[in-house]
Amino acid sequence: MYIAMNRFRIKLGHEQDFIDIWKNRDSHLTSVPGFVSFNLLQGDTTEEYTLMSSHAVWQDKAAFDGWLKSDAFKQAHANAGTRRDIYMGPPQFEGFEAVI
Repeated sequence: MYIAMNRFRIKLGHEQDFIDIWKNRDSHLTSVPGFVSFNLLQGDTTEEYTLMSSHAVWQDKAAFDGWLKSDAFKQAHANAGTRRDIYMGPPQFEGFEAVI
């Protein structure tokens, strides 16, 4: 199992905008071999931002790498960056392989 996460720092007051972007986009994930599940997570809020994270579970790292090279990935990210005003910097990627 492989878990791919992106951490986003969302400017205060724009949390629902961020959630709506993810709710209303077609991620195409279910069409990709090896995809298991997806969650959008909301973390703590500081004086500057709210931490949000995308959390995708894949059968293995090879399946995730296949997603990155797929047409589905290109389609899902076609409009990425159109709302840069709600982010405090770029997302931070973290990848994890299950060891137990």
